[in-house]
Amino acid sequence: MHHVKKLAEANPTRRESNAALYEYGKYIATVLPKFVQQYSVWKDELVIYTAPSGLTQVVEFLRDHTNAQFKQLTDTTASDYPTRPNRFEVIHNFISYRFNARIRVKTYADEAQPVPSVAPLHSAAIWGEREVWDMYGVFFTGHPDLRRILTDYGFEGHPLRKDFPIHGYTEVRYDEEKKRVVSEPIELAQAFRNWDYSSAWEQTGEGRDNAPKGFEKPAGKNTN
Repeated sequence: MHHVKKLAEANPTRRESNAALYEYGKYIATVLPKFVQQYSVWKDELVIYTAPSGLTQVVEFLRDHTNAQFKQLTDTTASDYPTRPNRFEVIHNFISYRFNARIRVKTYADEAQPVPSVAPLHSAAIWGEREVWDMYGVFFTGHPDLRRILTDYGFEGHPLRKDFPIHGYTEVRYDEEKKRVVSEPIELAQAFRNWDYSSAWEQTGEGRDNAPKGFEKPAGKNTN
């Protein structure tokens, strides 16, 4: 009887197991104990957490070390968590073409605390960090050209902060009398609008629920 050796399925979308990613995160934390605060695996991707003071060292290691080779910065973004002491989370995403792997590096900041720019290490960060500055107001030290990139000239505030009003602070419009674009403070006709108005498409009957049996809620027990 001939024994046929089972070959691994060729799948370009296959990712490493969580166990392997955890081991690699442990390896990075062992090599950089002063700079890596913690690591985790989220949706089959390794996440490294570092303080702003250690960001440059971590990114440089990931770019140049033989066992890393994360030479491509694909994205720079941020998130706002107003209840945290350091409300902003700054995120850099990298790819290693050598090892077909991705990694995410996160650090933190507040309104007054700057973050070191990674633009000297990855020129792709120039526009991404400008966008984070424009949208969130996170200042990057060492950036070669830190200015707004999405909002208009003279824009006030940072629109992706959770405490930024949805209508903004100013209205930009074309003034027919002055024959030019003007910027004026927002004037709301009413502070709150109630959109609960009658509809021509009123519901008739209770409708049907075609949910599969596996999703049906169990009937409650009769206590009478």
